[in-house]
This record gives sequence, structure tokens and C-alpha cells, in this order.
Amino acid sequence: MVDLSLDLSQPHSHLVHVSLRCTPATRVLRLRLPAWTPGSYLIRDYVRHLEALLVRQGADQVPAIRTDPAGWQLELPCLDPLEIHYDVLAADLSVRTCHLDGDHGFLALAGLVLQVEGERWAAHRLSLRLPSGWEAFVPLPRQGDGTWLAADFDQLVDTPVEAGPHRAHHFNVAGVPHRWVCWDATAPRQSAGSEPSGSAGDPPDSLLRAHPTLLQDVAAVCEACCRLMGEPRPAAPEYLFVLHLLDQGYGGLEHDTSTVLQFGRQALLKPEGYRQLLQLVAHEYLHQWNVRRLRPASLSPIDYDRPVIVPGLWFAEGVTSYFDQLLPQLAGVTSEDEVVHDLGTDLSRYLLTPGRLHGQSLHQSAEEAWVKLYRREANSDDNQISYYLKGAILSLVLDLELRRSGSSLSQVLRDLWARLGRWRRGYRERDLIEAFAARSPRLADLLPTWLEGCEDPDLPAYLQDVGLTLEPQLASAPHPGLKAAVKASGLEVVRVERHGPAQQAGLMVGDELIALEGLRLRKPEDLVPILMAQQPQVLTICRRGCLRSLTITAAAPAIERWRLLVDPQASSEALERRRQWLALVPC
Repeated sequence: MVDLSLDLSQPHSHLVHVSLRCTPATRVLRLRLPAWTPGSYLIRDYVRHLEALLVRQGADQVPAIRTDPAGWQLELPCLDPLEIHYDVLAADLSVRTCHLDGDHGFLALAGLVLQVEGERWAAHRLSLRLPSGWEAFVPLPRQGDGTWLAADFDQLVDTPVEAGPHRAHHFNVAGVPHRWVCWDATAPRQSAGSEPSGSAGDPPDSLLRAHPTLLQDVAAVCEACCRLMGEPRPAAPEYLFVLHLLDQGYGGLEHDTSTVLQFGRQALLKPEGYRQLLQLVAHEYLHQWNVRRLRPASLSPIDYDRPVIVPGLWFAEGVTSYFDQLLPQLAGVTSEDEVVHDLGTDLSRYLLTPGRLHGQSLHQSAEEAWVKLYRREANSDDNQISYYLKGAILSLVLDLELRRSGSSLSQVLRDLWARLGRWRRGYRERDLIEAFAARSPRLADLLPTWLEGCEDPDLPAYLQDVGLTLEPQLASAPHPGLKAAVKASGLEVVRVERHGPAQQAGLMVGDELIALEGLRLRKPEDLVPILMAQQPQVLTICRRGCLRSLTITAAAPAIERWRLLVDPQASSEALERRRQWLALVPC
């Protein structure tokens, strides 16, 4: 047993005091802090937030000899119990890092807990010290003494901890208990020392006041996930939703029996915002099957110290991203027209990303996730494509191809779940290809081609199968091949399109735009009327403190967006196929 104590009682310091207690089995013992958290494929070097490491054995201090930036070695005089103390700065508000202030605390335990050599598969007991009036929400079995018990280090690290003066709302999905906890960062702070509320008579929080059917809609989406998987119940024995409602933000991270979401209140003011929140819920909830239990073999077991190449991320995230738009409609909380609109938005974003053709194949996108997807730069659109986005588009194509053979993508997902996921057996690329080919033999050759190459599948033909068509929409102004934004220094170039007019003129990201044909530039809109002429014009810029003059010629208006439309000439057969497709019914 490893005892872990986390002290959050001084939230204004933004420091979490960590105490680990264990009995060593050897006199040379290594300690190590994870470098990343599962589900977010980026080396985060959590150790940069660790400070004041102190190791004691009885009354004596034991030197911690650093072996590398995130590892230490202890040379013990005996095998008496150890106490390890240190602080972690919790000042990064995301679903994969730690954040502590006077309003709440959120802990991603991969960034907090040292792994003790030889104790990975030992039970870990968690205790928390909280400010007065706070409550902890922890997706682990609660013990009679108020602590929580994880079966091993992996389960502990898979446990997000939310704490604060929040209330929990309870509902069931197929008899399985679920909790919904929302930290509203935009709400007035509850007075210090007041007790957290949560009884049936309490008034609803601001999100539920604005969307009184939210919990019913979330439950319906959860039930739709079960139907998609062909399961009578969720995969988890209980489930915790944690939502951070911010002014702006979007994201989620899946866990075995929980998820942490971030969403922006400003987005909820838009008509499509509530729908996007339900899609985020669907995405992370579906992950309890596809990713957490049906997972790539290279993630079993997790290596917390270094990046691992995961070619199957296109399936793990792309398939989930595809279904997250369909599931709210299957749950009856969004319409078919809204699904077509949202799918069209994704198709437009995909078709307007040049990196899909010249930067990365889908396999490369997954393999390079550690160094590209989570490290976006000004030139990222030219040299990469998201495996979330392209994976979702390929999933659409695969679903429609499978339907030509009388099957569907949902059936392939169920096949893999029954054969591998239910038993937590990891899959390899050949397992995926075999599963698709078993339902549609053509995919034995087509799928590897689509994964390894950059050429698009025949999207118009597949969409025509279900009575849909893509229509390009041109911009109203000539195309300069750049994007500019107002910065502290002035109007600054933030993107230069590869092979576009701005690059040909010699512009670089970071250039300050001063004037065009002698007319002062102060905001992006100032470029439009001047470039309308589509003839060579003199652009004055400032680069590294020096003024320069360049000549730029805008190109003809480019495609601004793609619209996905219902084909008015679609046959009755195509309309029936669309109905079955949107209802996730095999043809």
C-alpha cells in the first residue's frame, strides 16, 4: 500500500502539498514523475512544477539524488517506512494539468504523483485536505475512513480530482449511477466557509437554469452511446462528469469511469453552442468503450516516461469524432438538418486545410501527434492535418462504403469491441483492417491506401449515396494569401499561405503591416478595398525594426467555405439511405 495525501488547504498559494508514505522493498529506490497523461499525446514535463522535495526515514533525512530531470534515486540505510514530501504548483487551467485557487481545485494526478519503483501495481490510498466548505469529487471507491482507494498506480493516475463548493447532480443511465459536477468559473464566488449545496431543494446552478433539460439530454446521449455499442449498460460501473464552465474554452479528457470537460459560456450564447456541448459529452462518453477499453496495443501498458508511437489514433479519435455528431441526433435532442450542417462544417474545414494533400497522411498525423498536433504553429495548416478531423472524414467515408455492402461502421466498432475491447486486449493495425475487410472485402485494399496516402477518397460520390452534395462558396474579395491580426505593435502577419501571393511577395509571419500604396493599415479589413484591384501594389512593412517595401498582387477570390446541401434531385433510394445512415441503422 502506498499512502498519498494531498493538501489543498491553502488555495491562494496555488501549491498542492504532496505526502507519500510507503515501506521500501529494496535499499536502492527510484522515484519518477510522469511526463504526460494518457489521452493527451504531448510530453508536458510536469516535473517543472515540482519543488521542495524532501525524503525522510524516521527522524533522518535521505538525500534524493537526481538521475535525470524527472527522476531521483534514494540510497536507504534500512527498509523502514519512508515519507516523501514536496509541493506542486497548480496554476495551469486545462483538463490535463493542475489548477488551484480560491474558487476550486482540479488535479490531473499524472502531474502530481511520484511513481515509486516497484509499487506500480500496488494499491494506492488517497486522502485530501480541503478548505472549509469544499467537497471533493473523486471517481474512486470511497472508504469508511473518508479516503479513496485505487487498485494500482494506473488507476490512480486515471483519476481526476475536482474540489470546491460545488454541488453534484445525480442521474442514472440503464441503472448505472452518474454524477454531474459543474464548476462555473464565471459565477460569483461562494462566500468562504459556506457549506456546499446539493440537496433536492437547492436551486439549480446557472447552467441548468439556462438549459433546464441538460441532465435529461446528457442521459439520453449516454443511452445513445450504449445503443451504438449494442450494450444494455455503460461499460463503467459508475460515472462522473466534471464540467469547467469558462468564459471561453473547449476540450475534454477521457478516463475509465469519468471525464473532465471544458466549455465556454460565450459559445453557449450561440444557437449551435448547446449542440456542441452535447457533442463533446458524446465524444468523451463514447471513449469509455473506444480508447479506454478498446485501445491501441502500444498503449498497453502505458509508458509514462516517453512518447509511444500510436498509429491507431486515427481510429481512436477519428471514429469517436465522427459519431459524436450523430449520437445527439440518435438520442433525439438534435435534428437531421443540424447533423448535416455540423458535418458540412467539418468537411469545409477539412477541404480548406492544405496540409491534408501536401503535409501528412493519416498514419503520419497519428505517428507525429507528439510533436505536431499539440504544438501548432503559424505554418501548421500547410504541413499537417489533425487525425481527429481527417479521421472523422475517413470514418464518414468508411461508413458509407460499408453501407454499400449492407453493413456499417457501427457494426465494425461492435465487432472489435466484442473480440478485443470487452477483454481489454489491445488492437494493432492489422486487427483494424481485418475487421473492416470482414464486413466489406474492398476495404482490405482501400483502407491501407487511404491511411498511407494523401489523396482524398471520392467524397462527392459517397455523399451522393445519401442524397447530399458539396457546394463551394467563393470569398467576396481577392485572395492575398495571408492573415493579419491586431497586436500590441500594430497590424501583424500571423499566417502566410504556402505558395500564395503573400509568400511570393516575400512576406513572413511576424511582419508588421504599415501601409499599402501609401495608405495606413490599422486592422485586417483595411487590406480588402485596396487589394480589390488585383494588380501589383506596394506594401510597406516593418521587419526586425527596419522598414521595407514589397510588391504584392492579390489572386482571384478563393473558396471561402464548402456547404453540404441536400440534393433536391436525390432519388427516393438515396433519401432512404440517408434516413438509415443518420439513424445509425445498417442498410
